Amino acid sequence: MGRFSRLLAPKFLAFSKIDDRGPILDAGCGTGSLTSELLSRTSQAMIVGVDISNAYIAYCRQNVSDHRADFDVADLTKLPFADCHFEQAYSQLVLDFVPDTVRAFEELFRVLKPGGRFAAAVWDARGGLVFNRMFLDTAAVLDEEAGVLRKKNFTRPLRQPGQLTQVALSAGFSGIRADELLIRTEFKSFADYWAPFDGKDGPIPAYYSKRPTDLRAKIKDAVRRAYLDGDQDGPRSYVAVALAISAVKMI
Repeated sequence: MGRFSRLLAPKFLAFSKIDDRGPILDAGCGTGSLTSELLSRTSQAMIVGVDISNAYIAYCRQNVSDHRADFDVADLTKLPFADCHFEQAYSQLVLDFVPDTVRAFEELFRVLKPGGRFAAAVWDARGGLVFNRMFLDTAAVLDEEAGVLRKKNFTRPLRQPGQLTQVALSAGFSGIRADELLIRTEFKSFADYWAPFDGKDGPIPAYYSKRPTDLRAKIKDAVRRAYLDGDQDGPRSYVAVALAISAVKMI
């Protein structure tokens, strides 16, 4: 979902009210979409992007050339930074994939300075991610394993309204603001929509690639009919909603 994280990043940082205090942590930087937006909205702050994926960090180091950005492999539940190191910390579309979300929030709280700002966003997978549900709802009718994946996708930690706030409060954050951030996911055609599912990155491609050939064909055909929705192939625009919070470390 790299192209959609790029669309979300400006709205996320506008909601977060970022300023130029640094250093700034991009927690779970992925391919650098949020880091790039952080760089464009600051003039002096150093940005540190961390991710558990060696491949993502290698990609960022190769493709984000600004001297203010640095990237390192790190586990969000065991951040390799001293207490009170960062002025700000941001995490976009990753905390719901961390196995121990409570520990990750505690670590983010630990590495922030007193008065430091924290913000996070995750997809509203159940109620606000149309393009994703189209695949999962359709495939679940044809395959029991897709139903298992669908359930896991909708019940991940933090993906229900209010859960980000609850975990942030338990970690010690205060002054919490919550909102829903809306973007539109644009597709040129069914082929454009389908391309990520034939890839290797993410739970859905991992599931789909392991299904028998005949079942893959049935799923693709059914999802195609859902995409067409009785109309001709061509552009489609679907709503995507992210749940977001902004908070402060007040100590």
